[in-house]
Amino acid sequence: MTVLDTSEASGMIMNKTAESAGMLAETVRAGEHEVKIAADNVSVFYGEKQALFDVTIDIPARQVMAFIGPSGCGKSTFLRCINRMNDTIDICSVTGTILIDGANIYDAKIDPVLLRARIGMVFQKPNPFPKSIYDNISYGPRIHGHAKAGSEMDEIVETSLRRAGLWNEVKDRLKEPGTGLSGGQQQRLCIARAIAVNPDVILMDEPCSALDPIATAKVEELIDELRERYTIVIVTHSMQQAARVSQKAAFFHLGKLVEVDETERMFTNPSDQRTQDYITGRFG
Repeated sequence: MTVLDTSEASGMIMNKTAESAGMLAETVRAGEHEVKIAADNVSVFYGEKQALFDVTIDIPARQVMAFIGPSGCGKSTFLRCINRMNDTIDICSVTGTILIDGANIYDAKIDPVLLRARIGMVFQKPNPFPKSIYDNISYGPRIHGHAKAGSEMDEIVETSLRRAGLWNEVKDRLKEPGTGLSGGQQQRLCIARAIAVNPDVILMDEPCSALDPIATAKVEELIDELRERYTIVIVTHSMQQAARVSQKAAFFHLGKLVEVDETERMFTNPSDQRTQDYITGRFG
């Protein structure tokens, strides 16, 4: 068995990353905003049970798209299609196409591990690694060959924590465990960890549901700042949160995409009665 040294392994990872990046290179334009993610007739099956039905949607670059709808309607299922997390479920199958920058992410040439490095994921409950704050941020750049230890890595850690609005709170505690932070700080640490590998897209699945109102407000402010650099897709049950942070919204119901529109227009003049009923609290 041939053993690669660290530099050679890092070089191979960087080459594969560049190859995947090359496949996701050409951006499609639609109106005023680039289409970052384009899904066409996406369906999801868990064995014989169909959970998502023919979802077609364009998600613009450098905006926040909110997925809203009652529990079990398919929001998170579709979110996980965007970074192929459903691949990890044996009985799950996905049909249709999802393009990012014009390239099909389900193409056999796309490495899902490298794809996920370009699509950050923030979960409902903060999940920092059982490592130091510094190591939480440096782990991704190191394994993907973005930087080696030293000043280059120090810069990535500091930049990521600054973008996550956390640097001033932890700069003197970088060697302390990330699990020792408050819940809101842990969630911002997870966001910093996601952006440390310089992703194109950030997916957020109910990122504030486990946080208090003050921590929620900080994360929402952060989301508004990050959209200048990243395309953000957020699943939320909070109509108020969707109204505050998103520019576009998509309403899901019973596994189907019912309506997509500018958030303000959807919340004031939805085109579908089901959307109107959900927003006004008649069900959900």
